[in-house]
Amino acid sequence: MDNVYTPAKTGYQRWMEQEGIPIVEGLAIEDVTDLAVKPWKRLGGKGTYIQLMGGGGVTGMYVVEIPAGGALNPERHIYDKLIYILKGRGGTEVWQEGGEKQSFEWGEGSIFAPPLNTWHRLVNGAREPAVALVITTAPMVLDLFRDPDFVFNNDYLFKSRYQGEEDYFKSSDKRYKAIKTRMWDTNFIADARNVMLDDATYKTTKGQTTCFEMADNCLVGHIAEWPAGIYHNAHYHAAGAILLAQRSTGYLLMWPKDLGVHPYQSGREDKVVKFHWKPGSIFSPPDGWFHQHFNTGPESARHAAFRLGSRKNPTLFFDATSGDREGVTTSIRDGGTVIAYDDEDPRIRKEFEETLKKNGVVSQMPSVTYRTDPLFTST
Repeated sequence: MDNVYTPAKTGYQRWMEQEGIPIVEGLAIEDVTDLAVKPWKRLGGKGTYIQLMGGGGVTGMYVVEIPAGGALNPERHIYDKLIYILKGRGGTEVWQEGGEKQSFEWGEGSIFAPPLNTWHRLVNGAREPAVALVITTAPMVLDLFRDPDFVFNNDYLFKSRYQGEEDYFKSSDKRYKAIKTRMWDTNFIADARNVMLDDATYKTTKGQTTCFEMADNCLVGHIAEWPAGIYHNAHYHAAGAILLAQRSTGYLLMWPKDLGVHPYQSGREDKVVKFHWKPGSIFSPPDGWFHQHFNTGPESARHAAFRLGSRKNPTLFFDATSGDREGVTTSIRDGGTVIAYDDEDPRIRKEFEETLKKNGVVSQMPSVTYRTDPLFTST
């Protein structure tokens, strides 16, 4: 009898299974703060891994609970990490082997990144548990090396990234323009829910966006805000982007780009994924899927996104899969990956405005005359 082929698991998948905590999978999660967490021997708190389909083996994610009046175990590793505080207040200690400890405080909405392979420990001095959402590039690193001892017990010091600078974790005012986007070079954001953003109408009417880079990483992010009664242009990019809803309520549409720009008109509405979001929701569009964010609540919406795409430290494989770096700010008509409002499926706006009416929210969308040229007609 022939042997039956069983697909092998990746190094990252095997690592997660050895950790002894839950692993949650899917396209999206309604409220990341409601996930069941279990004791995590390695880190000393409680946690759960999150495997969203859109991670694509590029980014990994987990939620960790820091016990009241306690701390997580120190750790170091040779992959990038971004930490977003969902609940609580506390502090972080950072140090290199043989060096002095540096500490800073954080609260709800804080974002920071321990420099690569530095020892770091999260401390909770409050009476209630604190909860953090952690995004990493661990899937790529563990899949390539398949040796946890090398990844977590490597004594190499990345001195080009961190040498214990006194002001390293102070919020920076280093902002600069990169073509259409605004970049913020900082290693600490005190409260991403309220930080000032820059005007960015290339994807959203009346929208604001600021991209941030931390700890000289390849893993970066951005914060976006747009008014009530407004929705984003549909667009697609490479896998690995994780989005966290911070304010208001609404829904998300996602569909593979192979379905074209008019999935409803072409009779493929059963392939369109609709996900309702609220503060605490997370989602990750798969590689090459159009996705579109709709704000149907009474206040401005704000999302934080975590992804590859550094301007200072670009990665060729990411640019190769996502196309032109400016694709997500440029219309498909001009070679980008964005569907302009006048090119989109008319049913998208119709359903949005019907939802707003039910919610008692006034539409602020600009008027539109849909194009009918052959390039964008349904097939």
